[in-house]
Amino acid sequence: MRIAFFSETFLPKVDGIVNTLCHLLDYLAAEGHESLLFTPRSGRSEENVTQYAATRIVRYPGLPLPFYPEVRLALPDWRLGRQLRAFGPHLIHVVNPVTLGLAGLWQARRLQVPAVASFHTDVAGFACDWGFSALARPIWAGLRLTHNLADLNFCPSQETAQQLREQRIKRVKVWSHGVDSRRFHPDKRTAVWREKLSDGERDKPILLFVGRVSWEKRVDWLRPLMAALPDARLAIVGDGPARRPLTKQMSGLPVVFTGYLRGEALAQAYAAADLFVFPSPHETFGNVVLEAMSSGLPVIAPRSGGLLDFTRDGVHGLLFDADDQAAFIAAVQRLLADREWARQLGRNGRSHAEALSWANVSEKLIVDYQALLQENGHWQPDRVQQFAQQMKLVK
Repeated sequence: MRIAFFSETFLPKVDGIVNTLCHLLDYLAAEGHESLLFTPRSGRSEENVTQYAATRIVRYPGLPLPFYPEVRLALPDWRLGRQLRAFGPHLIHVVNPVTLGLAGLWQARRLQVPAVASFHTDVAGFACDWGFSALARPIWAGLRLTHNLADLNFCPSQETAQQLREQRIKRVKVWSHGVDSRRFHPDKRTAVWREKLSDGERDKPILLFVGRVSWEKRVDWLRPLMAALPDARLAIVGDGPARRPLTKQMSGLPVVFTGYLRGEALAQAYAAADLFVFPSPHETFGNVVLEAMSSGLPVIAPRSGGLLDFTRDGVHGLLFDADDQAAFIAAVQRLLADREWARQLGRNGRSHAEALSWANVSEKLIVDYQALLQENGHWQPDRVQQFAQQMKLVK
């Protein structure tokens, strides 16, 4: 199968969308599928890789959003259609479609191949948290218009699927996420990383936050949390626009900022902590929560969003009402006061995460791709060859 992806974000940016897409591209390469990715250029030319796994990457210049400079809106040109025809896709998948995504949907209609879109970010929810509630309706209107152009719409959780249906987005199906339970494992716990995350006080309980350091993640809730827990230590793994002001707010508190971590360093950071604290209320899935569970950490998270698909209150951690900051702090205090219970919740989470592999998730997505192609009469070798001949791509 040949699949063309259009994504508004990719490496070197680090987030849940990029993580999910990388695992999918790894799987496609291992299974012998062909793929092509269109994405914006990074702000730094040396980071603009042109291949990932077996996927060739075509990058277009983009304009950074003024309030979110890590996100760039690509400006596709006439070359896109020619490059896409040369690839001859069986199917087009647009990821969190904006400018590039719209171009991908238009090209799918032009080439008469099925198009799927995937929803990953609750932008309307973020706008409300930023104080722009009036923008929620027009944001949903734009998303509805865009996603309803697709033949199938994926989202990462049942909670998010229900939200999309309520917003009159059609043809919605869940494409869940997984976790690499061999990489994110409790056995990665080391004294060296406890030293790093606690600033040399490894015998103190270590709280961990992993994610984009931005206001929509409610990272400002971490300051009153630490003010209430003088004996605990907090490590914040990640970066983003709120890091500098948050560092100032945290002045005098026992907090370590590591910046982004990847690979084994990230796995060892998870395993070195004692509790995972995550106040973000608008997660469509919550990859970092699942990684924390796989690492054996009990999680403290809001009772909202996509993480409800795989996190159970009192089983894998403690969930609190999403807008109740006091309940967030109290939940952390409860687990710090009962360390054996906390460890049991961590063991439960690890057991649950072991069954949620990326390979299973990606295999189910390929089955959905193939079903859509069959429904549209495209998954037929003779038809594929005929299409390529019509485009004068094969002799």
